[in-house]
Amino acid sequence: MDSFVNISVELLKGFCENLKLFSLTLLFSVPAGLLVMFCSISKFKPLKWLSKTFVWIIRGTPLMLQLFVVLYVPGLLFNTPIKVRFTAALIAFVINYACYFSEIYRGGIESISKGQYEAGHVLGMTKPQIFFKVILLQVVKRIVPPMSNEIITLVKDTSLARVIAVAEIIMAADRFSARGIIWPLFYTGAFFLIFNGLLTVIFNKIEKKLDYFRG
Repeated sequence: MDSFVNISVELLKGFCENLKLFSLTLLFSVPAGLLVMFCSISKFKPLKWLSKTFVWIIRGTPLMLQLFVVLYVPGLLFNTPIKVRFTAALIAFVINYACYFSEIYRGGIESISKGQYEAGHVLGMTKPQIFFKVILLQVVKRIVPPMSNEIITLVKDTSLARVIAVAEIIMAADRFSARGIIWPLFYTGAFFLIFNGLLTVIFNKIEKKLDYFRG
């Protein structure tokens, strides 16, 4: 018979998989989003068109579908299947969130008026000086709220990895519910609520730190 402690340990192991997927996705998708963004605003039209089309496809299709595509398509097309399902989940998550982050970055940069660039030139500043001393911190301030929303969504989306049999927390809870033990499902919600609560506090503090940039 499953005890409270044993079930809690199993759920905690599952949530560690969620946290690992969350952390690695964030680690790789944040810089990858920058790369996609630079391609999307490139003056080289074919690259710009290709990047925008790719972002449109990724943002317009379900993450669940992308998980299946990453897991199965390499094996079908190239006879080189991704054998570790966690790796497939990570690739799909990084691609998906890099595209979303790229649009946030692009919106932040394009929200800065051209007058600020022109004022920097008038003051004799170089382009790198204008970007790092005038533009960058304003962009950071403007993208913190949408980035925080996406990052909190990422925490919850990690539960989708169960569809390709990654042993995350909801899969563990579902396994117990199949035995007639329902409370782990509610217990699982507490893990997400607490972690997202901590992230919310952190992002609120970051926003307050950036309050000296107005407008």
